[in-house]
Amino acid sequence: MEDSHHSPELFLFLASTAHDMKNSISVLSGTLERLLDGASPETEKAYAQMAQMLYQTRRLNDNLMQLLALYKQVGKPGYPFDVQPIEVGQLVEQVVALERVLLESRGVVLELDVDPELIAHVDEDLIVGVVSHAVNNALHYTRDRIRLSARSRNGDLEIRVEDNGAGFPPALLAAGTPGSGDSGVNFLTNSAGLGLYFSGEVARMHRHRERSGAVRLENGGPLGGGCFILTLP
Repeated sequence: MEDSHHSPELFLFLASTAHDMKNSISVLSGTLERLLDGASPETEKAYAQMAQMLYQTRRLNDNLMQLLALYKQVGKPGYPFDVQPIEVGQLVEQVVALERVLLESRGVVLELDVDPELIAHVDEDLIVGVVSHAVNNALHYTRDRIRLSARSRNGDLEIRVEDNGAGFPPALLAAGTPGSGDSGVNFLTNSAGLGLYFSGEVARMHRHRERSGAVRLENGGPLGGGCFILTLP
């Protein structure tokens, strides 16, 4: 631990690098989106490959968001945890804009059920990242429909991302059950489990009085598949 006095500089370097990489991935995603927008699924042989590339760039973007979330959790200058009031509808619009082309390329319909009058006090970047990650994950499980809803429930904001697939596997459900820890999930090999862990950490960073945010997984819901549920005080 002789070099521990260099840790703040190292942390700042790592966070800045992750942020720059995230920006580059965003440029690549934007380019792929424009190519997919101008391509025809019926005639463009590379359409499926480009759609898969876009999906993978979004996964990379999710991973970098998770690294920045950890940095914000530490509370270092330059990347502070920044809670501000924002209309939930605006948050959802950002998610829809991020996911539109990928959803269309997969032939998946996104249904929205959002209370337009809701105001949330959140770190906008982190929550948009968490919800976008949940939509990306739902793309892996769904057949052809995803539902994104946001409602006030018992004084909290509840955001749900649901699909009409076969549901989450038992190990991931166990990891998403409060109090169960990481039971059944190997974070070294299960990217979904790792994403769930980071989503839970971001949720817990949001606190109000004695309450903090939480994440849980269920199967069922209106579409009968997997349900990702983010609760924020």
